[in-house]
Amino acid sequence: MPEGDTVRQAAKRLHSALASTVLTRSDLRVPRFATADLTGRTVLDVTPRGKHLLTRVEGGLTLHSHLRMDGSWRVYANGQRWNGGPAHQIRAILGNADRTAVGYRLPVLELLRTTDEDRVVGHLGPDLLGPDWDPSLAMANLLSDPALPLGEALLDQRNLAGIGNVYKSELCFLLGVTPWLPIGELPAEHAARLPGFAKKLLEHNRDRPIRSTTGRRDQNLFVYGRAARPCLRCRTAVRRADQGDGSRDRPTYWCPACQHGPAPVPGS
Repeated sequence: MPEGDTVRQAAKRLHSALASTVLTRSDLRVPRFATADLTGRTVLDVTPRGKHLLTRVEGGLTLHSHLRMDGSWRVYANGQRWNGGPAHQIRAILGNADRTAVGYRLPVLELLRTTDEDRVVGHLGPDLLGPDWDPSLAMANLLSDPALPLGEALLDQRNLAGIGNVYKSELCFLLGVTPWLPIGELPAEHAARLPGFAKKLLEHNRDRPIRSTTGRRDQNLFVYGRAARPCLRCRTAVRRADQGDGSRDRPTYWCPACQHGPAPVPGS
């Protein structure tokens, strides 16, 4: 699942393959931009912003993409077989004399003026892996709605950028509270640790091929994806429930023994 760490890895691969080279192939397979042609333009850089990717090209243009749940960018040597999915899932192709970048299942793909980037990323809070990271501002943003459940506050990219569903569940476990605890009720000592915990987790995984929050070789994650399996700390069965306002529920995992606070009522 793409989150801030994996998006940064994607940006690094794209930048290495495309930056400072002239595009010899350009194919945007979305109706609005199907006729756009970037061939002959030099790629200036590929920059991550939270979960967003900004590919800037000569002439003041930016190709904005977002991976969401299962999108991906793959880079291939010219002549190499593409293996990221069936052809009908390809949304973008950018190529130069040596490499081709292929975007699969991209739910967001748009071409805009570079000067208009704030229109798509200006709403984001401090980026956990970016130069604008500000833990005090991030915490102030999180506490701006004290009644909001902690898990939902962490997923709101306007508060801080880069956390997705995996890190949400893992952070709540490490803090010892459930994702349904109103963030205004988070104990002060936990609130003080939250921004640092979040940044540490993403930094630890920014260059790792397999995400890990446990530091163990036998198990990479404490609770995410481990429903009905024993908690790594207390052996209580990990639980799973959807969290959200009903418009976009997210699977959420927690240990009912290690994490304190409200939890959903089964069957409600």
